[in-house]
Amino acid sequence: MQNFLIRVLINAVALWAAAGLISGISFGEEEAWTAKIVTVVLVALLFGLVNAVIRPIAKVLSFPVIVLTLGLFTFIVNAFMLQITEWIAEPLGLAFTIDEFFWDAVLGAVIITLVSWLLSVVLPEDDD
Repeated sequence: MQNFLIRVLINAVALWAAAGLISGISFGEEEAWTAKIVTVVLVALLFGLVNAVIRPIAKVLSFPVIVLTLGLFTFIVNAFMLQITEWIAEPLGLAFTIDEFFWDAVLGAVIITLVSWLLSVVLPEDDD
């Protein structure tokens, strides 16, 4: 359970960093900071769920393209997971928006990947 919470917090920090660095990704403009934090955590949970369920299928289907691009197409798959998260968040009432797939979602996926990797290296991971 602790490992799950750490992964959700890592996703939340990565999503927040992407929203802070890219003007096309936002968590609502008029919300109070407490509502924005709750939104970021809920979107991180949703993003983790999308990555757990849909991403393996997308990676298997795009495997030939991933091999041809030497793994760079993985960023497009990650951007698609981010876009799916936005599509699901809207009907749930979460204030998470991405203006354009290219370049907002793609650059957001790159930032999320880098921040998640960095935080995973820094934070200890308990496999118990």
